[in-house]
Amino acid sequence: LGTPIAGRTDDALDDLIGFFVNNLVLRTDTSGDPTFRELLGRVRETSLSAYAHQDVPFERLVEVLNPERSLARHPLFQIMLAVQNNAEPRLELPGLTGELEAVGTHSVKLDLWFDLAERHTADGTPDGIVGAVQYATDLFDEHTVRVLADRFVRVLTAAVRNPDQRVGRAEILASGELERLGAWSAGPECVVQGGSLPELFAARVVSSPGAVAVVSGDVELSYAELAARVAGLARWLVERGVGPGGRVVVALPRSVELVVALLAVQWVGAAYVPVDPEYPAERVAHIREDAGAVLVLTPDVLPGLDGLGDGSGPVVGGAAYVIYTSGSTGRPKGVVVGQSALVNFLASMAERFPMGVGERLVAVTTVAFDIAGLELFLPLVQGATVVVADRETVRDPQALAGLVVEHKASVVQATPSLWRAVVDQAPEAVRGLRVLVGGEALPADLALRLRELAADVTNLYGPTETTIWSTAAVVDAGGEVSIGSPIANTRVHVLDDRLQFVPPGVAGELYIAGEGLAYGYHRRPGLTAERFVVDPYGAPGERMYRTGDIVRWRANGQLEYLSRADHQVKVRGHRIEPGEIEAALIRHEAVGQAVVVAREDTPGDQRLVAYLVPATASGTPDTAALRDALAATLPAYMVPSAFVVLDALPLTPNGKLDRAALPVPEY
Repeated sequence: LGTPIAGRTDDALDDLIGFFVNNLVLRTDTSGDPTFRELLGRVRETSLSAYAHQDVPFERLVEVLNPERSLARHPLFQIMLAVQNNAEPRLELPGLTGELEAVGTHSVKLDLWFDLAERHTADGTPDGIVGAVQYATDLFDEHTVRVLADRFVRVLTAAVRNPDQRVGRAEILASGELERLGAWSAGPECVVQGGSLPELFAARVVSSPGAVAVVSGDVELSYAELAARVAGLARWLVERGVGPGGRVVVALPRSVELVVALLAVQWVGAAYVPVDPEYPAERVAHIREDAGAVLVLTPDVLPGLDGLGDGSGPVVGGAAYVIYTSGSTGRPKGVVVGQSALVNFLASMAERFPMGVGERLVAVTTVAFDIAGLELFLPLVQGATVVVADRETVRDPQALAGLVVEHKASVVQATPSLWRAVVDQAPEAVRGLRVLVGGEALPADLALRLRELAADVTNLYGPTETTIWSTAAVVDAGGEVSIGSPIANTRVHVLDDRLQFVPPGVAGELYIAGEGLAYGYHRRPGLTAERFVVDPYGAPGERMYRTGDIVRWRANGQLEYLSRADHQVKVRGHRIEPGEIEAALIRHEAVGQAVVVAREDTPGDQRLVAYLVPATASGTPDTAALRDALAATLPAYMVPSAFVVLDALPLTPNGKLDRAALPVPEY
């Protein structure tokens, strides 16, 4: 931070009228979590060293260091701390009484300016410190600055009260804030009926046997017909050694057979292991071996589903599925999700998105992506219909829109990437839908467009390890995006690296606890222990999942997603958030979508590359103009070295951005 100094080191200046103030740049070292007493010693040493060189003009320092310059911010520091510790001047004129009057300038040269002054009694006894804070209104509102000032006073009070307390242990939450955070952190309580998905499905078969359960292409099954096929396949599985605690790899295309297989595997107490049929054979083989699967269900292996006979009733409890996600070690890791977690999730979603007989949800997601669980199962526990879209239909936004209209669907869930394609090519298909969106960050412009078209829009967030979705937010008419608040029987904590609550507005890591937690990682006890940790705010023995996502609480109790803890890249010594560059690119009228990555196509030469999709099909962004636009708002090291224009961003089978498929640029 910066601090002003009088600049009157020469006695000859004592009686000279003039302005000799200089700015010092101070850096405070808080590494190692020192005590306040230790920190005060560090600050004293730093300050005295700076005072010894106070005659070096600030302008000269800027010239020598030559930092990246911007008209948007002050060089070297953006926060000023000024302490007035001189006696107040007095103007004495014959027959007049003078006093100081504070005059506001209505402008500030820095982001924040703390102006403090020592106060004394009439006899000169110290009487505390008073101060004011000036702030840039384009960065802060009054409430935020008042809260910041209150926290500053609270930290100083803690330091005075106990100077041997470590800085990281200082309590900065105001009275009532801890209670408010506790209220925000807990989702509503929900009574869950049934111990497994097959039980819930069986109950719907009894109540609505003739209602349409599943549709795929020309095939349509009632609840009774679907139940008969599930029971028959369950018997066939038992005959081949599949039972409670077993694993069955399901590698079937999106179809009625897929729904039957997923239910039948769970019916016998086993867990299904979903894989996309387009996965390479080597990856499927690894998953089967790692999961210890008894069987792999493919179209070639699956028997005809008619006439298999009846089996026994459903087995309750155990694991529902084991789903494999990418692993940092280069091999996929299996997340084991229990029936109780799945049932809790479906109960919560049923309260939020009620459906009845005759209502239809179009399922578009590959079964290898856990969010397919909502699409395939939520209708079936409510007596509604799931319409399974095949792969070719999902890949064609016009065809998908036609399917939605044809079946008069009321609910559709998809990733932002897929929703953007549908909105761009067939917006009328969205009109009147209940839109569920998740799987990646929801851009504000897409949120607003969906909100204008749909009956309502819900943005959903959740890692696989906490069973599909853990938080939800209804997008309002203004298109404001957040990841919302916890779903039923779920708790969320925003914590610092000491697992302490951070105040509203402060970034922290998101931890999730409650009924949705998975058992852990299959055959990976070390990784399970690392990511599923003891919940210090729960009952004894309860765990919470460390998401690695950086979020903060908004003042209204909604969670705002900021970034991944590991999303930063380092290019030529500078730490960079690609999202900042992407946001700047998207603001340009010629850019519809943008992704920025750090590439190292030549060993040791890491460069930023921007991949762009034009805002209109007929227009190609002028890369020189884009470079100039970015240079006007960002430091030079944040301007990409290359710009690659694409017709569309490549997507994985899950509908997320496929970064590995981004082409090598020409620098």
